[in-house]
Amino acid sequence: MKGHDFLITVKAPGKLYIAGEYAVVETGFPAILVALNQFVTVTVKESNDYGSIYSQQYQENSLLWKREGNHMIFDNRDNPFHYILSAIKLTEAYAQALGKKMKCYHLRIDSDLDSPDGKKYGLGSSAAVTVATVKALCRFYNLPMTKSRLFKLSAIAHLDIQGNGSLGDIAASVYGGWIAYNSFDRDWLKKARHQYSLTELIDLKWPQLKVELLTPPNELSLLIGWTGSPASTSHLVDAVGLKKAERLKSYQNFLNESKECLKRMIRGFRAKSFEVIKKEIRCNRKLLQSLGELSDVQIETPLLHLLCETAEKLNGASKTSGAGGGDCGIVLIDNSIDIQELLNNWKKIGIEPLNLHVHRVND
Repeated sequence: MKGHDFLITVKAPGKLYIAGEYAVVETGFPAILVALNQFVTVTVKESNDYGSIYSQQYQENSLLWKREGNHMIFDNRDNPFHYILSAIKLTEAYAQALGKKMKCYHLRIDSDLDSPDGKKYGLGSSAAVTVATVKALCRFYNLPMTKSRLFKLSAIAHLDIQGNGSLGDIAASVYGGWIAYNSFDRDWLKKARHQYSLTELIDLKWPQLKVELLTPPNELSLLIGWTGSPASTSHLVDAVGLKKAERLKSYQNFLNESKECLKRMIRGFRAKSFEVIKKEIRCNRKLLQSLGELSDVQIETPLLHLLCETAEKLNGASKTSGAGGGDCGIVLIDNSIDIQELLNNWKKIGIEPLNLHVHRVND
């Protein structure tokens, strides 16, 4: 087989937050996420003369910009191509550090994280595209890859574009399944990048970083509803960040209570106690509602409120997922309960049930 006929295909799953949003952007604070069976697929094919990057989904991608004085300032955080290019740059730097010869290739990206008609479900496509690109190029250049290294390379590439965020979505895409994730110290990473080579950096222990695979109780069923108004995570996190400086004490209380709630929930997973998990989901919902009031950011929109309340009537524990402000809500409910009426009610009020399942990553 000729080198340029060699095709590599990898995929990375999307994610959804179960609990711990917003608090997780602070160093060392925990969250629980799941990886879902919707994917970004990246194929790499060697080329003799020139390279290309192609994605059907991102052909018409629009750019957001704002005005600062006379300057146009572009917000790269919502443009997937910036993440792809950052992932390529970083993985190739790693390959060169290991003495690999650079090649030309065609890179193709396919995503089913957003619907074919362009609906954005908030499933972490920028993280999944970053992970899939890094993973594909590591295979292409035959680089030694573990999940820990894949996470770290992808996290650096993602941070270089987004600048904020916890990287929990990267962890979900890399590790799959249900995970408890503690965010690492990003200030440490900034300094460490000047002190260590890339090969040293991705083998170092990163302060506060922790990923634990969780196994849910057998009776736990996860329902996801989409309210039809996509939220920009980076902008919502920015908005909450602006308010936290003004109301530091209340924000600190939110963080501490979120951490305790998540610790109890993680213990609930370890003990396979569905009742504990549901109780703490409800606790986390209240904490996010109070954060919304504190920061004047509408995390639980009226439609997300309805999603939660209709689920609670069936004893399902429910809350917003991720940044809120639209996007998805989740319900944890006993799988012996008939949910058809609930799903019908959702459709009547304009909530789209997403037929998604938790995805475990094997390799």
